[in-house]
Amino acid sequence: MQVKLEVAPEHTTPLAVIYTDRLTPEIQRALDILQAKNSPVLAEQNGRTILFMPQEIYMVRVESGETKLYTQKDSFTSRKRLYELLNQLGDGFLQISKACAVNLSCIQSVEAGFGGSLLLKMKNGLSDYVSRKYLPDLKSYLGL
Repeated sequence: MQVKLEVAPEHTTPLAVIYTDRLTPEIQRALDILQAKNSPVLAEQNGRTILFMPQEIYMVRVESGETKLYTQKDSFTSRKRLYELLNQLGDGFLQISKACAVNLSCIQSVEAGFGGSLLLKMKNGLSDYVSRKYLPDLKSYLGL
């Protein structure tokens, strides 16, 4: 497969075009990668690399400089930064603070905190406060 990349100031939005006479497995893989927002995420635990689908991840949190992925029962470490994971995980995730993002389908309850803040409780028992900067996005999602 030939690849051509053109970087120029007039191209403000990336556009990928593939010219081919037939759809091959190689081209399909390239399409899947280019179109992926809900692509699998790699994480590590005890020297093992594990693959997760976005719906398996409840929360992503940066702790002591490490990006942690929390599933229903366990936590794993990712080499990616929070913003990179948010791009990869897709629309089902919402950033709630500088260091935390949650899977919207895994929220169990929302409780009022002190000073007008909200405390999110997840179905796996984890919880975190929503910072003021990200509160409007969550309120919009919840219809408040």
